[in-house]
Amino acid sequence: MSAYRGGLNTFAVMGLSSKPLHVYGNPSYQCHWVPQNSSSPTAVAAAYKVLPDWGYGHVYTVVVVNCTFPSPVGHDGSGGKLLLLASTNGGGDTKSNVTDTIVALTEKPENLDPNRFSSPPKYEYLYCGSSLFGQLSPQRIREWLAYHVRLFGERSHFVIHDAGGIHPDVMEVFKPWMEKGYVTMHDIKEQERFDGYYHNQFLIVNDCLHRYKFDAKWMFFFDVDEFIFVPRKSNLKAVMDSLSEYTQFTIEQMNMSNKLCLSDDMGVSHKKWGFEKLVYRDARRGIRRDRKYAVQPRNVFATGVHMSQNVAGKTTHKTEGRIMYFHYHGTIAERREPCQEFVNTTSLTGKDGIPYVLDNTLRRVAGNVKKFEFKMIGPRLKRTRQ
Repeated sequence: MSAYRGGLNTFAVMGLSSKPLHVYGNPSYQCHWVPQNSSSPTAVAAAYKVLPDWGYGHVYTVVVVNCTFPSPVGHDGSGGKLLLLASTNGGGDTKSNVTDTIVALTEKPENLDPNRFSSPPKYEYLYCGSSLFGQLSPQRIREWLAYHVRLFGERSHFVIHDAGGIHPDVMEVFKPWMEKGYVTMHDIKEQERFDGYYHNQFLIVNDCLHRYKFDAKWMFFFDVDEFIFVPRKSNLKAVMDSLSEYTQFTIEQMNMSNKLCLSDDMGVSHKKWGFEKLVYRDARRGIRRDRKYAVQPRNVFATGVHMSQNVAGKTTHKTEGRIMYFHYHGTIAERREPCQEFVNTTSLTGKDGIPYVLDNTLRRVAGNVKKFEFKMIGPRLKRTRQ
């Protein structure tokens, strides 16, 4: 998939490999740096592999290979190539050892900027999105983007990965924010040919981690049907500053109904935004809910979807009450009105048997988000389709 420098003597290589080979065999890797100047010697480094997808891979599993050389390579700006030697070590259909040599990275002369690894990051917050696929709702994407640009502020950036979900109506939503420099979009449709876990999202988030590792102080990993929230008595900067001693922290989930709405909105629900009208929260206690997370990326070697197991430094899960995310599962790929049932109560048991309570938290900020969007990009998205 990709390879990036992590410093003057270290690189990370991301790719897919045969899952059976890694489950039943013992493949290994070695790294060679071949200088552009053929008279200079080739440097060799042992490689450390990480399988970050927690065994969820299908035919293919994700591999992140760390290449750390004993001393800097190519640091004089002369250019060179990083070769990855991948060996089966007797795995596969034969007992013989097969080694493939892969050109993982080509660095042209004068392309290296050594200051990148020590300079302050360009962004305070960077969002690494998983693979976007299917018939996404332009309106739901619109809401999510306006909400989070407002929350994360001017020194933020959003990296979007198109696995086939950025159809023309959705692209129209992204365009204004791309023009203002808030969004970068990567076309990753080619990886859809390979059967990895859930559109190879472990591969994509690791590519994003290492591609932008030195561009952001904090990197967030969550989905486009999830809304980060900080209580009104605080703000995002204060929360992040309070967690600065940690390389990673996880974020508590608030699971919202994707069909229950207030009777007050009946007849006008089509005029309201999704997080404005879906106001009933799952009130079950004592169950395990998925968490999402943020990291200081310079201290992370590989990452996952719900957290990283490969970090230098401390991780905390004790963030309840400080930062959370509201999850509107099943709404982002539904191109229809989400309100399916209107009720007039503060609590109820839904038809699915789940207890719900009224939660107006995000409804209260909807007006300010709409005003912010208009201020930033004007009325060009006024008639966005579901």
